[in-house]
Amino acid sequence: MAEGLYFRQLLAGRDFATDDGLATTMRNQAYVVGDASTGEVLLVDPAYDVAGLLGWARAKDLRVAGVVATHYHADHVGGEILGERIEGLAELLELADVPVHVQKDEVAWVAEMTGAPVSSLVAHSDEDLLQVGSVMLRLLHTPGHTPGSQCVVVGDNLVTGDTLFLEGCGRTDLPGADAEEMYTSLQRLASLPGGLTVWPGHYYSPEPSASMDEVRRTNPVLERVDRAQWLRQFS
Repeated sequence: MAEGLYFRQLLAGRDFATDDGLATTMRNQAYVVGDASTGEVLLVDPAYDVAGLLGWARAKDLRVAGVVATHYHADHVGGEILGERIEGLAELLELADVPVHVQKDEVAWVAEMTGAPVSSLVAHSDEDLLQVGSVMLRLLHTPGHTPGSQCVVVGDNLVTGDTLFLEGCGRTDLPGADAEEMYTSLQRLASLPGGLTVWPGHYYSPEPSASMDEVRRTNPVLERVDRAQWLRQFS
């Protein structure tokens, strides 16, 4: 924990949405990030049980001041998936009037998927800074899994959504995905400092997080190969 930084990883189906079978299956990880001294926080990718997440924050004397969406998929921000409706931004905004920070290329996608009003969505560009209390978040546009996927750097932490997992990366065969853009985004993430802790959007590995040094060493999607070779393997 950096001085003044509040950072918590929550696993859907375990820490919230405990009676939701889909949440348990999907293994999404939401994040609570903010200023430990003021209690002002942002929720990253709240879905499945937004009332439960807000209640969890209240129980910790935290005030939710906004939301960051890493990308538009329903298991991260709400909407329909596998014939089921997942709670997300639309339901959260009925309970809390807060801004939702999305990458500018994904505003329309997020609005269509979730039903959240466009007026609540704040569009961001690559390298935008977002402040909560005295804590600064840096937003990185990392397209590939979706057009507006974004990662969050805060303190010594890197929240990667579905761009980068500890083992592998997000799918590139879904609507809006692009394997070539994913290659570029992954190479960019691989160039970040090795001391960063990588926190992915799903709990797909034995551990919930790992250092960037460790992920670079063990994750084949970050190998320093040329674009054509990578695409032959992972397109």
